[in-house]
Amino acid sequence: MSDFLLPDIGEGIVECEVVEWRVAEGDSIEEDQPIVEVMTDKALVEITAPEAGMVTKLYVPQGNIAKVHAPLYAYQTAGQPNSDTAATEQAPSAPPSSHGVAADENSPPPKSQAVTPAAAGKVPASPAVRRLVREHSLALSEISGSGKDGRVLKEDVLAHLNAPAVSHQTASVSMPSSTGLVPSKVEPLRGVRAVMAKRMVEAASSIPHFHYGEEIDVTELLALRERLKPQVEAKGERLTLMPFFMKAMALAVAETPIINAQLNSEANELSYYDQCNIGMAVDSKAGLLVPNVKGVEGLTLFEIAKEVGRLTNAAREGRVEQSDLKGGTISISNIGALGGTYAAPIINAPEAAIVAIGKTQWLPRFDEHGAVQRRAILTVTWAGDHRFIDGGTIARFCNAWKGFLEAPESMLLHLA
Repeated sequence: MSDFLLPDIGEGIVECEVVEWRVAEGDSIEEDQPIVEVMTDKALVEITAPEAGMVTKLYVPQGNIAKVHAPLYAYQTAGQPNSDTAATEQAPSAPPSSHGVAADENSPPPKSQAVTPAAAGKVPASPAVRRLVREHSLALSEISGSGKDGRVLKEDVLAHLNAPAVSHQTASVSMPSSTGLVPSKVEPLRGVRAVMAKRMVEAASSIPHFHYGEEIDVTELLALRERLKPQVEAKGERLTLMPFFMKAMALAVAETPIINAQLNSEANELSYYDQCNIGMAVDSKAGLLVPNVKGVEGLTLFEIAKEVGRLTNAAREGRVEQSDLKGGTISISNIGALGGTYAAPIINAPEAAIVAIGKTQWLPRFDEHGAVQRRAILTVTWAGDHRFIDGGTIARFCNAWKGFLEAPESMLLHLA
């Protein structure tokens, strides 16, 4: 029997939360089969089997913390004799309990209630059942299993939910808070959400934010996108407005390089970067992730669209590579995709600025002759680090960015 040790799954990561076991003790596994999903402070990571065999023990229960280089589960390789079975066959017979647990010769006679796998800390159940238990904030050890060897079935969970359990409810109710309210559910803040909570507090408390709002007429930009979409889709990619936002931003950064600079922790030195790595905030199932497209200034619109699609899909699954989360120089939060019009974003430190993009609305606007026209208008709200970016700087930068977006053909003049 071999122990699988939790490997290094990211720079500086020493522990992670076991989100979901894909197997149970006694299950046969194949090489590269998904075994468990764990949550680090960066993303959701799927761990696969190193070789074929059978799972014999899960060391870390679902929802608990696993340590790097510590045993995660034990398995028996294919073709290896089952040591537990062999030991049982060679050992002197002993009166078994109703669940097949041999009685210790020094232990007292068995009581009316037999030892169950749950009592021993192992509760067999399928991943679907475990998910159902987790959705209802229950613990498998609380549920009596009617399956083989005490295995908890879906019917057992439903029966437990429908059965009156006054004593259990009384024991599980949390203590009232200082406000006198009793929470219906309490869960630890872990993984990406814990890191987000820490970093947002640090950014909001240590960086003086200067906010600047503007309206952008994207009527021409929408028309250009519609003309280009068939060509991009023919290559298997989607063309959203995000690649245009990014490309225009990289061009505007060339005119106002301080927007792409970063202040050191002592606040006495500015570092400027020629490479524009633009991050995009993604609302993933793991929490807020901000992967970034590297070197936007040197990419075509199609290359940016391809990267945006890859990073968005990876982030929504919580499986972003560590390298995609590092090295950002400026960020975009497209709150408009969810229907928002205005937002006051918090800077993704150590970056200097972030923009929140609102939804596009068709609104009446006057043209140069005073006639009313129907135009596509979106609102943007910038947040800049006011320690070294003033209002005039961010206004000039936003105007340059806006100019490229309102007249997208002007970007052609700056393409290599």
